[in-house]
Amino acid sequence: MSASASLAMTQLVTLAKEVDKDKVTPGVLGFIVFAVMAVAVWGLMKSMNRHMSKVDFKEAPDPTAEASGESAGASGTAKS
Repeated sequence: MSASASLAMTQLVTLAKEVDKDKVTPGVLGFIVFAVMAVAVWGLMKSMNRHMSKVDFKEAPDPTAEASGESAGASGTAKS
């Protein structure tokens, strides 16, 4: 461990009134990391929705469907 990491751990341990060696909890740091990740995902989803609404996709007609449609119409069977 580096010196700064051990210093941070000693400061975090002193904040706890009683440390139980058998109980592991994420604590405040885990909540802060989770909250930051949740805000980041929310922002990314909002940005994605904004960009997807700008997309204007027009599909080109299928040339094979037109050819088969013309041959079916020429043989006397019309599509309704």
